Amino acid sequence: MTAPAPSYQPRSPRDMAARVASDIPDGWSVNLGVGMPTDVADLVPPEREILLQSENGILGFGPAPGDNAIDPWLVNAGKKPVTLNPGASLFHHADSFAMIRGRHLDLCVLGAYQVACNGDIANWTIPGKDVIPGIGGAMDLAAGAKRIWIMMEHTTRSGEPKLLARCTYPLTAKGCVTRIYTDLAVLDITAAGFVLVDMVAGLTVDALQARTGAPIHQAG
Repeated sequence: MTAPAPSYQPRSPRDMAARVASDIPDGWSVNLGVGMPTDVADLVPPEREILLQSENGILGFGPAPGDNAIDPWLVNAGKKPVTLNPGASLFHHADSFAMIRGRHLDLCVLGAYQVACNGDIANWTIPGKDVIPGIGGAMDLAAGAKRIWIMMEHTTRSGEPKLLARCTYPLTAKGCVTRIYTDLAVLDITAAGFVLVDMVAGLTVDALQARTGAPIHQAG
């Protein structure tokens, strides 16, 4: 009799965001990209002092407000309402990009359509689909932040790998990604390529490799 395939539960976007938030060290200045990364702001551990930056001109924002406390003038770059932590500052859009381009951000967490094993990222358009009208601030963030972490689904809805040997979509930036958080695993990008940090319970390395478009190496 054939043994049953191991069962596993993929991480939800909130679970992924909580994992990212728990990994950010104290004192870092961090930009959260549009989409799934914005959930990280709601899940930063209360004992951590992390400065969240938004490219529309906020440093030190906090979690989303309750429904009865929304200020329509206080939003992040994705137009989602935010709160301000004590000591937060507001400034001009140009000053925000000077901060980004001057490499004053310790980390940027972005979403992606594809990531290659050499750290290339494609996250602004899918050829043939009307998804985003332009590259926006992603190119500046990918080039300007000291570190780039990615939050993304491990595969497309049809099951095609999004972690690849080479990106097939138009690139946002080359060789900038250092870590990837997916619904199945956490992987670092090193000179060797994708290196497994951990994966969801019940998933095997072979099963993860079958969902990945480039070799996965074991740490150590």
